[in-house]
Amino acid sequence: MTAANPDIRHDWSRGEIEALFDLPFNDLLFRAHTLHRRYFDPNQVQVSTLLSIKTGACPEDCAYCPQSNRYDTGLETEKLMAVDKVLEQARAARASGATRFCMGAAWRSPKARDMPYVVAMVKGVRELGLESCMTLGMLTGAQARELGEAGLDYYNHNLDTSPEYYGEVITTRSYQDRLDTLGHVREAGMKICSGGIVGMGETQRDRAGLLQQLANLPEHPESVPINMLVRVEGTPLAAEQDLDPFDFIRTIAVARILLPASHVRLSAGREEMNEQMHALAYFAGANSIFYGEKLLTTPNPQANEDMALFGRLGIRPEQRELERPPETPSPDFYDATRSSTPAPQTAH
Repeated sequence: MTAANPDIRHDWSRGEIEALFDLPFNDLLFRAHTLHRRYFDPNQVQVSTLLSIKTGACPEDCAYCPQSNRYDTGLETEKLMAVDKVLEQARAARASGATRFCMGAAWRSPKARDMPYVVAMVKGVRELGLESCMTLGMLTGAQARELGEAGLDYYNHNLDTSPEYYGEVITTRSYQDRLDTLGHVREAGMKICSGGIVGMGETQRDRAGLLQQLANLPEHPESVPINMLVRVEGTPLAAEQDLDPFDFIRTIAVARILLPASHVRLSAGREEMNEQMHALAYFAGANSIFYGEKLLTTPNPQANEDMALFGRLGIRPEQRELERPPETPSPDFYDATRSSTPAPQTAH
């Protein structure tokens, strides 16, 4: 814990976290909600939009992912989007109430030829007054510095699950590879978005192990997405059993307790959550969502459905004080944003 703030700890034991999971449900939610109110407005949720800027043909073997080229899921692969098309989507996201625009590419890691394009996307999104976030796979230190210098606010790189269960889900990159990328991102001065996926057949102890890894990082991630497995036909986890909804809410609540000053985000799997489960998640400490038609390649609740529920619950989207630049970048804004510039061939 820090001397200035005893709530912020980096020394959680697995036993302590498992004890939180074992609390009576009402006691756990009371503790999480009380702590949530200490750090956040309980009736405010940060809203982000996620766009897949390069889809499919990923060489990794993540057992949950329809974008892996190892599985036949019927997903149509798409090369890296042109920068102007990405910025068009960013404008639409801003108009629908998003304050952060996140861009995801199905790569093991970006290649040198990709970097000028993603850098132009970051700069363009920032020009629109939105926070920027990217998930591009593993990064070297040099790549992280390049993105940081371009103004990228957040980099997303999930740990997925506990170190012990990780090998049951992924074999093509190690747990340490993921931790190394988070280290490069932090050293480059960017904020970290890192969480995991529940419902992949892991035990409660594994869920405790994932949150232990996140909470005991030298600095807590500013954003912690908690994904619920979306079962996709053709992936190894397609037949996995449904996660008990209360186990999901427990995970949200424990994440809030361990990471009290971080945004805890409801991410993949929201399509399977009813309104009551959403409301419980917000009470337990979730205060960030992705919204829109798709979350990379899987369905996500429509923005108007989220806003309608917000209205019924008395929740407000988080607002940012932004300097609003012109609607479109100036004509000489980065050559890579010109529609005449072809997108690189990146179907790796």
